[in-house]
Amino acid sequence: MTFTINDILRNDMLVSALFSWAAAQFLKTIIYAIINKSIDFTRLVGDGGMPSGHSATVTALSVTAAIEYGLDSPVFALAFVFAIVVMHDAMGVRLEASKHAVMLNNLFELLDPEISPEQKLKEFLGHTPTQVVAGAILGFLVAIVYYFM
Repeated sequence: MTFTINDILRNDMLVSALFSWAAAQFLKTIIYAIINKSIDFTRLVGDGGMPSGHSATVTALSVTAAIEYGLDSPVFALAFVFAIVVMHDAMGVRLEASKHAVMLNNLFELLDPEISPEQKLKEFLGHTPTQVVAGAILGFLVAIVYYFM
């Protein structure tokens, strides 16, 4: 069995989710640049920040599944439960891990002011509830616009 790029592009759930992720990452990079007065291109693929790319992706997946297969379908049920788990994790464990990384990095800098960036823990991991909601709204809007275009 052979697959082509057209096979992938015909998968509305996948394409909608990927567009939502890309939109979130692009917005995240712009918002970061405005707030920090500098551009950081790693934000284009990085975790954490406003809006949540994870939330945008899984929400678009769920919305497209609902449109294509119906709210009573197993496909929608799987996508919806997956979305809830991902968004809950982003606001829970991953957000707490982000807070721990900030505190530990501050402690490391006190103990060794010349600590290298490579030795620091990654601080952008989780999302605040606002970032998750913003990502979900973005994912919903992208899915609706993509599907009905």
